[in-house]
Amino acid sequence: MSRSLIVVPCYNEARRLDLSSFCGFLERKTDAIQFLFVNDGSTDNTLAVLEELQQAHPQAIDVFPLPQNQGKAEAVRQGFLQAATRDIDFVGFWDADLATPLEAIPDFCRLLEENPTIDVVFGSRVQLLGRSIERSTARHYLGRMFATTVSLVLGLKVYDTQCGAKLFRAHPDTFALFREPFATRWIFDVEIIARMIRTEQEAATRPTAERIYEYPLAHWRDVQGSKLKSADFLKAIYELLHLRLTYFK
Repeated sequence: MSRSLIVVPCYNEARRLDLSSFCGFLERKTDAIQFLFVNDGSTDNTLAVLEELQQAHPQAIDVFPLPQNQGKAEAVRQGFLQAATRDIDFVGFWDADLATPLEAIPDFCRLLEENPTIDVVFGSRVQLLGRSIERSTARHYLGRMFATTVSLVLGLKVYDTQCGAKLFRAHPDTFALFREPFATRWIFDVEIIARMIRTEQEAATRPTAERIYEYPLAHWRDVQGSKLKSADFLKAIYELLHLRLTYFK
């Protein structure tokens, strides 16, 4: 069975961490899925909560504390650098608020196991009949505008870059994407794709479009207390322009 490590970046999540969901998932699953919680310099008691969770499941959970807040992009990157030292098959990152339920992780793993040509699975929030995607109208349409702009900048037909649920094959090409700090703070997910495209162009690897699989989620919901605000859309657009100049000269 494939072994997976899920990086969970955490900043002041003490009140929002759904401990029962994590514990319930760990009790139901096999030992093939483990978690690395990166405490991003939280100023509340997030670290204490994470250490308590680790004590309850020492074989499945590790906690990696950063001395000061560096942002989600850097917290995820540091988690992947830690993952590079592990004997695992897949590595991913998951939002701590569990907007995407943990039960989707085995589906992501199965996709990589059954499709050897796929290197990355992205969760995609597609509002289809028979699926439960609970997202505010404003954020939905802002997201669609942003995704369209991203597709034009990258030259890649991608539906949803910003969903906080992604799983990669754990091989050197993956970890190379996280070797250097990200130039962007809000849209590092897009920057990951930009780095894949740059590698494709410089090293003649397989087309990025063939390596990424967007998986329509069965369940996703906006969670109260999200640190993402509507005004951040403007910051994301600015960063997208910066990304364009950095990676596509």
